[in-house]
Amino acid sequence: MSGWRFAFSRRWAGYLALTVLFAIVCASLGVWQLARRAEATSEIERVQANWSAEPAPVEQALPRLDSFDESQKWLPVTMTGRYRTVDQLLVRNRPLGGSPGFEVLTPLELADGTVFVVDRGWLPVGSRQDSPDIVPDPPSGEVTVVARLKAGEPTLAGRSASGNQIATIQLDDIAGRLDGSTYTGAYGLLDTEDPAPAERPIAVTRPVEDEGPHLSYAFQWFVFALLGFVGLGWALRQEYRAVNADDPAEQQRAAARERRKELRTRSDADIEDDILDTR
Repeated sequence: MSGWRFAFSRRWAGYLALTVLFAIVCASLGVWQLARRAEATSEIERVQANWSAEPAPVEQALPRLDSFDESQKWLPVTMTGRYRTVDQLLVRNRPLGGSPGFEVLTPLELADGTVFVVDRGWLPVGSRQDSPDIVPDPPSGEVTVVARLKAGEPTLAGRSASGNQIATIQLDDIAGRLDGSTYTGAYGLLDTEDPAPAERPIAVTRPVEDEGPHLSYAFQWFVFALLGFVGLGWALRQEYRAVNADDPAEQQRAAARERRKELRTRSDADIEDDILDTR
């Protein structure tokens, strides 16, 4: 078999199929990275739009108990009520800065009897037990709260807790523990309380506005997809040269390649010696 006929064999058809499959996988990973970047940039836009916004009354931002749109994430809302400390919950497995801890959820009962779940912040695991050493008390009596909206969390299989500890902030489950109508569309990350207590859990900080390396990763995956075809072309050329080694035209091209290779590896002194010899 000479010329390029070998390239139409079943073996090379298999190589081509593998290369196409490799390119599809790489391109899919590149598209996935672009989607991840789009999610990151959307989150940055929400932070920029909502973090410093003027607080809106909770009943205006959430007209129904199950109201919430993802565009409202981080939006500050204000409400007035009384904390129901007896119904306070601790959310397990919440790391902060590499340290394990809990988030403190305290229901706030509003004037109309509805309940809004407030995440008052983070506390570390206790020194001798699997719970915080001290949980700072929220303000007693009537308190005005500004909190940032956030969607509830799904139930995670295999996660369990008991007593006043819960595994996730699943608002429907939390509502089942509480008396009264409870907001289930969103809960709030505490920003300020008035009156302010002497001590409170560690507050949430503004998210870092970093879209991550997703764009560069996407570019790398697309380049890998292209390199697959480059590698296939190189292998095809190498086999062409081997199959057609007896062809005089190919022998001439091989000799020319050897000469070019020799010229690239020879030093300037070798070239000067050749010039002198010709004289």
